[in-house]
Amino acid sequence: MDTQIRRIHHIIFLASVFCFWLATYSYVPVFSLYLESIPFSYGLIGIILGSYGITQVLLRFPLGVLLDKLVTLKKHFYVGGFVVAIISGFILLLSTSFVWILIGRLLAGVTAAMWVMATIMYADYFRPDQTGKAMGTLQFATVMPQFISMLTAGLLVEWMGFAIPFWVGIITAFIGLILALSVKVVPNKNRSSVNGSFRSIIRSTLSVKKLIPITLISLFTHALLFISIFGFTPVYAGAQGISEGAMVWVMVAFFVPHAGASILVAVMNVAPHAEQRLIISSLILTTITFFCMPLATELFSISLLHAIIGLTIGIVLPLLLSQIASLAPASLKTSVMGFYQSIYAIGIFIGPYLAGFAAEQFGLQHVFTLAALISLIALGVAGFTVATDRKKDKIKTV
Repeated sequence: MDTQIRRIHHIIFLASVFCFWLATYSYVPVFSLYLESIPFSYGLIGIILGSYGITQVLLRFPLGVLLDKLVTLKKHFYVGGFVVAIISGFILLLSTSFVWILIGRLLAGVTAAMWVMATIMYADYFRPDQTGKAMGTLQFATVMPQFISMLTAGLLVEWMGFAIPFWVGIITAFIGLILALSVKVVPNKNRSSVNGSFRSIIRSTLSVKKLIPITLISLFTHALLFISIFGFTPVYAGAQGISEGAMVWVMVAFFVPHAGASILVAVMNVAPHAEQRLIISSLILTTITFFCMPLATELFSISLLHAIIGLTIGIVLPLLLSQIASLAPASLKTSVMGFYQSIYAIGIFIGPYLAGFAAEQFGLQHVFTLAALISLIALGVAGFTVATDRKKDKIKTV
């Protein structure tokens, strides 16, 4: 393929990814405030916020297994994700019923489940030894629309009301649909449809070394995101007297280092042992920062602590994604990625649900105490994994 044409296909793919996540996140920064204004209780808000993860848990792994057998349908499912995003956006725009909002948010999770296909399709644009670069680039293309939505949603609501972010999502999904139809699928010569039953594919997937611990760390890390910046951070900041317009500074503080960390991972060729050290040190800092969060009651302190969290999580997530993309043989790539994304979506669901319970029972500030405890668990899993690997290496040496 000509270099110039290849570059064009990269641009089209990344533009579709940009639209994919902007359509999904356009209203997320103000969604908890919108639900509070209807009004719903913290418990119901937690259920709605967490429902986004339910359909991802249910769909991502089965889709991954299915598409390792039907490799030619990846693009079809990716395109379908934009269609579902449009339907979800209209439901959320037109309804204030708990049931319909729940359905709309569940459908947003269906769209997000199609991310399994996007990650594998984009990885095929790169050589196997460039997986870190591919996943770092993809993570950056994911973070930027999230950042833009965080930057603009509060201001749009202040100027024109709560309906505008939903319209942004719908229009962006239409644009993304057109771009997705133009995405070039690069055939992977090492990958063909998997022979054997679905049960054998699942068994082979679950036997992939290090899949479980890496997936668990990602589960806990995604829970942190959806407890805080994509969940209760706007509600907490609002309770401290920070307006929707001023909320932009919290979002900037989080997403600038978050995006910067993704670029850093993309351009650096980090050695495997260095990756483990980076993940562990980042989780240590994340845990400490979340424990400090209930003490933050002003715009500056809330923004500063979120900048640290944005940086540390921005380091952890692309490193985990790179490790997962490198784990499996070519024939199981989509199944492994589907399992990984399906299980970490449990964190997207359970994190906000537990946070809503913590807010009602112990006070809004203690959603961050909960986040600190979850981060501590992730740190424990990472530390145990490294210790186990070292022990095995010593045994092999002896």
